[in-house]
Amino acid sequence: MKHILFLPATKHHHPSMIRLSHLLLRILLAASFILIFCEFLIYYFVAIHCSWPELIPQSNGEAQILEETQYVEPLHVMFLSDTHLLGTRRGHWFDKLRREWQMKRAFQTALTVANPQAVFILGDLTDEGKWASNQEFSDTVNRFHKMFQVPEDVEFHVVVGNHDIGFHESVTRDKLRRFQEVFEIPPVKVLTIKGVNFVLVNSMAMHGDGCFMCSPAMDQLLEASEQLNCTRFGSPSGTKEDNQEAKNRCQKYKTLPNIAPILLQHYPLYRSTEAVCEGPDAPSLEEQKKKNKERYDVLSKKASQQLLSWIRPRMILSGHAHHGCYVLHPGGIPELSVPSFSWRNRNNPSLIMATITPERLEYNKCFIPQESTVISVYISFGVLMLVWVVILIFYKCGKRFKIHGM
Repeated sequence: MKHILFLPATKHHHPSMIRLSHLLLRILLAASFILIFCEFLIYYFVAIHCSWPELIPQSNGEAQILEETQYVEPLHVMFLSDTHLLGTRRGHWFDKLRREWQMKRAFQTALTVANPQAVFILGDLTDEGKWASNQEFSDTVNRFHKMFQVPEDVEFHVVVGNHDIGFHESVTRDKLRRFQEVFEIPPVKVLTIKGVNFVLVNSMAMHGDGCFMCSPAMDQLLEASEQLNCTRFGSPSGTKEDNQEAKNRCQKYKTLPNIAPILLQHYPLYRSTEAVCEGPDAPSLEEQKKKNKERYDVLSKKASQQLLSWIRPRMILSGHAHHGCYVLHPGGIPELSVPSFSWRNRNNPSLIMATITPERLEYNKCFIPQESTVISVYISFGVLMLVWVVILIFYKCGKRFKIHGM
């Protein structure tokens, strides 16, 4: 008796199907690499080219002083501004997702590479805080904290911007209160980090019209001025007073390091136009011709003079303009306007990396990947993939035609 062995039928794949699957796999792998590069790696490639500025002695006399005095480790501070996190009213959901991912990756990459000791954000953290309900504001703040999360040993501070609580005329007690409580920032705040004094100011409260937030702000600004003067000059007025009343007033203040502070606020001090702004992140020629509006584009002349005379800063950093600008105010006091950190406001955002000691302040402006560059990489990849597929198809078709024609 013959035994017949039945073998299970095997499934044969057509060679063309195998080649197609291989092609799709190659395209998928290439697309995955481009995605990882554009959304992760490119931030590191750009970030590693920026570093903390070195404090090189400016003269032989300064070098001798540094050798004779005890070395003070410099403070490394990162400044950025105008993140403008969207709420529920403005912008498309993809626009919101794209910009927030960009800012998160850029900031977290810079944080990892640079390892700062302090971070300051100079206002307009939110885009719709001036309209948002308490729940909407809370949701936006939670997203902000996740995006700009820092290690516990890094000092993190913010100042308030007009988009966070509204312009002066539209600020309410509730909008002001919730921002101040969440970020623990009064109208005027004096803080010291590693021997460096900072004064943080609410720009919208500098109108001097006695409004509900302006009067307390002016009182706190006067106290900050007296505290700084008592440390630097021994009297609350900043002049040489040798009387008991002046001594008693100074005794109520905590002694600060005897150095000029750095003033941080959202609005720039008064400047008539942006014509002085130069560099790759300067405003357009058309914008430079426009006259700045006091209390809207910049602080008023009066408020600017008051801050300069009361605080006597060695440098000022501000935001609001969305572009970079370097200005010298009376007395040679420099101000640096920090551009917006969001692709939504400019193609080439940047942040400031500053090396600070009680005597010196040097900074580098560090640009993050340009949005146009990332888009160009994606478009170039798409075109290359399309050309590759078309060439492959024509090659296969030509090969088949040659075989059948023989």
